[in-house]
Amino acid sequence: MKTITYKQGMDLDTILKRNDDEREDIRNAVLEIIKGVKKEGNAALLYYTQALDHCVLTHLQVTEAEIDEAFAAVPAELLDIIREAAENIRDFHEKQLETTWTYTPQPGVILGQHITPIERVGLYVPGGKATYPSTVLMDAIPALVAGVKSLVMVTPPGRDGKINPTILAAAKIAGVHEIYKIGGAQAVAALAYGTETIKAVNKIVGPGNIYVATAKKEVFGKVDIDMIAGPSEVLIIADENANPVYAAADLLSQAEHDELAMPILVTTSAELGNQVIDEVYRQISEDLSRKEIAKKSVDDYGFIFIVKDLDEAFELSNQIAPEHLELLIEHPMDSLEKVKNAGAIFMGAYTPEPLGDYFAGPNHTLPTSGTAKFSSPLGVYDYLKKSSILSYDQAALQSVYPKIAAFARCEGLDAHAKAVERRFED
Repeated sequence: MKTITYKQGMDLDTILKRNDDEREDIRNAVLEIIKGVKKEGNAALLYYTQALDHCVLTHLQVTEAEIDEAFAAVPAELLDIIREAAENIRDFHEKQLETTWTYTPQPGVILGQHITPIERVGLYVPGGKATYPSTVLMDAIPALVAGVKSLVMVTPPGRDGKINPTILAAAKIAGVHEIYKIGGAQAVAALAYGTETIKAVNKIVGPGNIYVATAKKEVFGKVDIDMIAGPSEVLIIADENANPVYAAADLLSQAEHDELAMPILVTTSAELGNQVIDEVYRQISEDLSRKEIAKKSVDDYGFIFIVKDLDEAFELSNQIAPEHLELLIEHPMDSLEKVKNAGAIFMGAYTPEPLGDYFAGPNHTLPTSGTAKFSSPLGVYDYLKKSSILSYDQAALQSVYPKIAAFARCEGLDAHAKAVERRFED
């Protein structure tokens, strides 16, 4: 980990730059896959699944029998935990639900917004290095709370043609409507353009590798997408009283995600910074199943920033706009107003980041790579559409139509002006 004394005006973009620039060869490969799926449909999906996932499929859609078999294979205790997490997630997201509203600013005028759910949504769930039933819950439940009628999940199969049982169990508990055994850019293309078996969706959500992220960029416009998720990051603001064991453990909880993950500690105490560094490497030396990934993340992208006071700590944090922000300080709620840019805020020593990943209820699909400066966590609002409502009666329009016509003519749009004027001729 690198220790840096923070100074105002530092070039943080250069200091924190990751070597994850988009590669043209990946984009070209993705474009070829999308073209193939658009042209060949199911045949392309079967071909790419065999070529890239080394799996020969006999059918694309997961059957009810396969779901029941997977459900039976998951330990009952884990199923209960998934159910409880699902309830917490549902309870939280129900608070976000919006409904149609109108108001009458003057007699004869009704204005408002009509709120409707997106009709069909595709949910991408990664496979490969790790299995993420939590992603199923976090992405599916807000959609169902919003009222999405057709929720379609895609996830890559193993070489045996099966989906991880916990993924299917989470999908059943969440209430996903359709599940298909495809992954990668070909799955994104199938969701966007449809095939003989898979009906096209209106929006695609969910994280994936660089091929999935690139495919989502390429199909955006044909469909909506949630976000382009970058590598995970956590920033911990800690004072001199913070527990270095907790801080180190929380940094590693993100470092184990990806070699490009970025664990950052911002502290007012150089002594604590040194203690956290020692503790990070001590904990890595323990039997972590992903210790090599965590160590590379810490070595390459781990930072300790030393600041003069907490005001400077929050200034630095707001510039970085982290995905996860932990406040290991006394009375963190008193400092909440100082946070301007963060995906999720974890307050106090007993609110570790994994609590948000799995169980508390707020969504763990969060803006990364500084995009918390302008975007928000995934929520019910991402699955809703808003249509404006306008209603004027004759008297209300008559009182304003000359102003509308004048405005239209100042833009050179005579037909606009006449559209209101003709209603009051003769």
